[in-house]
Amino acid sequence: MGKRRAGRELLRSLSKKQKKHLREFGEEHPFYDKVSWERGNITEQLKVRSEDSDKSSAESDSETEVEQVSGYHKLLATLKTSPESESEEEEDESESDEAEESEAEMDSEGSQETAEAEGGEEDKNDVPEDEEGTTDTAEQILSQEQADGTDTSCDPHHGVIEEFTDVKHESEFSLETNFMEEESGDCNADKRDSNPFKQHMDKELEDKEIEKMSALPKTSSQSQWPRLGQLIFSSTLEKHKTLKADKEVDVKQLHLHKPLEATWPKVNKQFLSSVDKPSNSPFTPLQRELFCIMNSYRDLFYPERNALTNGEEIRHAYCLHALNHVLKANAQVLSNNAKRRDRKPGTDTDDYRDQGLTRPKVLMVVPFRECALRVVHTFISLLEVNDKKKIDVSNKKRFKGEFGSDPEEKPPNLKRPEDYEAIFAGNIDDHFRIGVAILQKSMRLYAPFYSSDIIIASPLGIRTVIGAEGEKKRDFDFLSSVEILIIDQADIYLMQNWEHVLHLMKHINLLPLDSHGVDFSRVRMLNLNNWSKYYRQTLLFSALQDPQINSVFNKHCFNYAGQVAVRNVPLTGSISHIVVQLPHVFRRLEAESVTSVIDARFQFFIDKVLPEYRDAIMSHTLIYIPSYFDYVRLRNYFKKEDLNFTHICEYTKKAAVCRARRFFLKGEKQFLLFTERFHFYKRYTIKGIRNLIFYELPTYSHFYSEICNMLKATDNGVDATWTCTVLYSKYDAQKLAAVVGIDRTAQMLQSKKSVHLFVTGEN
Repeated sequence: MGKRRAGRELLRSLSKKQKKHLREFGEEHPFYDKVSWERGNITEQLKVRSEDSDKSSAESDSETEVEQVSGYHKLLATLKTSPESESEEEEDESESDEAEESEAEMDSEGSQETAEAEGGEEDKNDVPEDEEGTTDTAEQILSQEQADGTDTSCDPHHGVIEEFTDVKHESEFSLETNFMEEESGDCNADKRDSNPFKQHMDKELEDKEIEKMSALPKTSSQSQWPRLGQLIFSSTLEKHKTLKADKEVDVKQLHLHKPLEATWPKVNKQFLSSVDKPSNSPFTPLQRELFCIMNSYRDLFYPERNALTNGEEIRHAYCLHALNHVLKANAQVLSNNAKRRDRKPGTDTDDYRDQGLTRPKVLMVVPFRECALRVVHTFISLLEVNDKKKIDVSNKKRFKGEFGSDPEEKPPNLKRPEDYEAIFAGNIDDHFRIGVAILQKSMRLYAPFYSSDIIIASPLGIRTVIGAEGEKKRDFDFLSSVEILIIDQADIYLMQNWEHVLHLMKHINLLPLDSHGVDFSRVRMLNLNNWSKYYRQTLLFSALQDPQINSVFNKHCFNYAGQVAVRNVPLTGSISHIVVQLPHVFRRLEAESVTSVIDARFQFFIDKVLPEYRDAIMSHTLIYIPSYFDYVRLRNYFKKEDLNFTHICEYTKKAAVCRARRFFLKGEKQFLLFTERFHFYKRYTIKGIRNLIFYELPTYSHFYSEICNMLKATDNGVDATWTCTVLYSKYDAQKLAAVVGIDRTAQMLQSKKSVHLFVTGEN
């Protein structure tokens, strides 16, 4: 009894976020680590979770496989992937921000935390520690709460112990056993020859065309559109007719599924009020041009998504396209079901090839649960014709509980930039996946993947299902027949783990290892020929141009219809937003190739740049490092050279962060190594900077002006001594243009000398 009572006290002391993490992973978050777990306890916990997951239905196997014991899960259970689960700590951290306003407060804060962490090596704070087995008792108590009748399965404060899938409504949402309702109005949809869906999916490619797409380079052409700007159309097959932007769009000409023609103007009305020149069009100028490309089933890369301005506009546009595609595909299947039922014996069944090897048609990759919540709400709004005709949404309450957020969890005194607030609004958990099945007037949330039409997932959520090579339990067959892939906010995945996106692209549209009960007489020949990737449409949205994102679009998209990429060049750059008078020195380094630029930059820094800052007079030097691997390399070098430095990265604990900021502000540490991911997730103002070194140009161009404007935070009359040095190479052309503008970039790339710029604060 004493142990249970102590365990209950421990549970009450946990915050909401800690309880949620405890349920999902079987342990407390590494951020709150005190001492190490014993290996046996970890194995036992994972074993219990594995046994629980085996009790689920066979139809949900693909989704529960993630709960099995694997090397990847052990790594996931012990590493702190991102500061997303630290929002409970943000309130305390914001207090440290406020404490910096006065030197005395910072002194008291720093001395307290220094005493707390004294006696250990500073860099140990960058490595997440393991945890003691005391969580076992807390886990039992959480289980006891459920046994006592407390429903915590859909409580956002608790999270979920095992992944839930809806197996009750399987027959209601089965495509094989249902038929088209006459009143749905789309029974004759398959007869419209001008339907873009039919045109794209029914085109029969020849072997020669497939060989041509695999071997020959793409030909491209340019076009200028009123809203999107400069577009690059590319294709391997014969030159397609170049799209032209329609000035006015009639909803009836877009061949939308009938209910969407009525609901879209009402759902999109909120964005039309902000249009400068109102018209009768149900689209904003941006949506009109984007949807024109989407509806042609070409691949699209749009690198100008902005969470503050056009993010929701874009989300509504691609939700309309995805839902329109699913409704048409399902209507075709249901209509053919009726024809097969009424056909005469001996009729050729090849006329009814209308589906893929697996049911999921659309995969939507979004970064946070809040994004998935908004997508599903948009779907529901588009399916409800009017307030009287509400659609039936199964498991809606559970969905809101698990994907919604508690307003009380957000500290009221946080002060962050507007774009930060927009990106990290709501539930920012980045490990999730959910299947959605849509059948006529009903929607089924938490559908098993093989019974879903749409899968919404984060890169990490889909990665843990796909698994790694060599694992016994892994599954990616459900990705075999994906017809539309939507990757939204791709730039955020650069801050999470880009390897998860690459892993997904390597496993999509592969032949399945199992039949999964498919009727091969209904499967399209393109799927049987393993040509699915040549029909898949990829929609890629990002806030910036980046070589890694460009690589995915160029090397992993094979759509026979071609690709469209928006390629506008920045005219001014973020340097114009700097409000302090600061001299900028851009120092060019030479590298023979993209692969050698990493070593070349390191050597250039330690040989040419660092010696100029070793003198004590060059104190208060912040070194901004976008790559974590470069950060580790520099940290090790600074330790080897016994330099007076401190460091902050995304894995640094709160106490060590405050201590490092205090040491840097007081000048007790000459250098501060500072990672981009930490700045992305925290956006702290670092005070005391007098010298800035950008080891590499920032991924986000506005981070350049944000960091430079931090010098304004310490106003002690030493403006004349401020310096800013930037390292760049010819391979940084896109990042450089985003910072200084296209004209200056052209001049800087032609010249091999250092470039000096002076910003007066009025540029």
